Amino acid sequence: MSVTDKINLAKNTAFSFELLPPLKGNGIDSVFRTIDILREFDPQYINITTHRSEFVYRDKGDGTFVRLAERQRPGTVAVAAAIRSKYNISVVPHILCSGFTREETEYLLIDLQFLGITDLLLLRGDKAKTDTEFIVSGNAHATDLQQQVNQFNNGFFANGEAMKNKETRFSYGMACYPEKHEEAPNIDADLAWAKKKVENGAEYLVTQMFFDNEKYFAFVEKCRENGINVPVIPGIKPITLCNQLTVLPKIFKVDIPDIFARELAKCKTDEQAAEAGVEWCIAQAKELKARGVPSIHFYSFMATESVRKVAKGVY
Repeated sequence: MSVTDKINLAKNTAFSFELLPPLKGNGIDSVFRTIDILREFDPQYINITTHRSEFVYRDKGDGTFVRLAERQRPGTVAVAAAIRSKYNISVVPHILCSGFTREETEYLLIDLQFLGITDLLLLRGDKAKTDTEFIVSGNAHATDLQQQVNQFNNGFFANGEAMKNKETRFSYGMACYPEKHEEAPNIDADLAWAKKKVENGAEYLVTQMFFDNEKYFAFVEKCRENGINVPVIPGIKPITLCNQLTVLPKIFKVDIPDIFARELAKCKTDEQAAEAGVEWCIAQAKELKARGVPSIHFYSFMATESVRKVAKGVY
């Protein structure tokens, strides 16, 4: 059963979360520990992030430096396969435009298809940390990546060559932004892109993290008014550190409601911030569940224990 089917057929609000592959050189044990902590809540699927290479400069020892491309978190495909094998839980690897050529994307699709992993989340991804703007290395936009996956599903490689054997098609979701993408001029323009994603085959949308449920509900209402009728999965994250009061809005371009921001500003320690974050996230999740969302997706990076507390209070 595809993740789309699980979302559409869920009798109650499903639980899912996102994992990062371990840093290069580390084992997979940390990934398994996270799953062991959260599996009691019957996750219907687990997302595995993908990370582009970043440029680093290595001292050659003679006063000069060499510029190298290095990926800090490789292994998305292997981690997805290991999770599915060990836990028999559906996995959703992320596929990015950023930092990947069309050929590299095609190789990822082939590897995943060989493994029988056919649920994907298609994303543009962020620009490299050293770049001032997004540099195109393959697909420029998530909708371009979507076209490549659709072409693959229809039996054609990126160069137009027909496949000799057609395997199981990929099922996929894509991202959406209740507070609009940072590069969109306005919410209506952003909704037009979301509608295009759905018209071209996205089976569900997953939101950027948000802390104000009213913005999510208003966004879903606008989606429906614009003919976007696929599930819109809310993605939420419990705040765990004091500095996230300013860091998260800066990085993800999201607002923190004033009442929550004032509570966080009172926190003197990260432990206090984490307690406030869990309390707020439980309230968010309970309201979302009461309003009948098909699934709640938790961004669990650096927040596994907090996600467990939230899930304990909601599921």
